[in-house]
Amino acid sequence: MAVITLTKENLQEVVLDSKLPVLLDFGGPNCGYCRRIAPAVAAVAEENEGRLVVCTVNVDEEPEITERFDIMTIPELVVVKNGERGESVVNPGSKAEIEAYLREQGAL
Repeated sequence: MAVITLTKENLQEVVLDSKLPVLLDFGGPNCGYCRRIAPAVAAVAEENEGRLVVCTVNVDEEPEITERFDIMTIPELVVVKNGERGESVVNPGSKAEIEAYLREQGAL
């Protein structure tokens, strides 16, 4: 499954009502670290299709979602399970680090 672009219009359906764990990737187009980690996030989405939903959130375009999930730094990843926000990780360094974070959160 491709990475889904999250908006306030699809937040309820894609994240809050999801039966699968959801990984939210908060970032922005002018963030070098965000662009660097994007391929790893996309690979995690592809490799875990059917087990995990992966969304990207542009913090500049979606301030309400950014505030709702209490995002202060980007890139920041957040797992949501059963509509509940878990712990986050800021600026993960690799795909392996993202996968370890997902396992710690019970999302993989």
